[in-house]
Amino acid sequence: MASFSEAREAPASQLWDEINNIHAGMLGLEGNHMHMQPMAPYADPTTNTIWFFSKTTTDLVQQIRPGTRAHFCVIGKNHDYHACLSGVIEQRNDPAKVDEYWSAVVAAWYEHGKKDPTLVLLALHLDDAEIWASTGSTLKFGWEIAKANLHDEKMPDVGVHRRLSFA
Repeated sequence: MASFSEAREAPASQLWDEINNIHAGMLGLEGNHMHMQPMAPYADPTTNTIWFFSKTTTDLVQQIRPGTRAHFCVIGKNHDYHACLSGVIEQRNDPAKVDEYWSAVVAAWYEHGKKDPTLVLLALHLDDAEIWASTGSTLKFGWEIAKANLHDEKMPDVGVHRRLSFA
């Protein structure tokens, strides 16, 4: 269950933990008509970067130009945490990062392994994000809705929303 206190007091730390606990989120480029697509994230909180393996032949990669901005959307594995992150995305040829994040799952997508000519890393350099941590408890949700309906000035307390800046 998403921690409200962590969302209030350490939202960046909670965000990185949530990213590390998911298998995929939705990545899309700003300013074009392509749909977002599922991508597996590899978080690097020390540089506020999310890394993705991709192929040079994909439509998404072929649309990336210098300064291209992207969004990455996260839904926590318990469906009680949501985040939308944005920043500049770039293609990178970084053998050290390939080694760092390489796994049997990643290898399954590349016929020639780490030497596959279509392999490319994408680096999403975050500048901001918004997070929403919500209750996973149907009992708490129901109680808060009932209280809010009994009092005109009362809003249900079912979550925490924060905006984060990484720039």
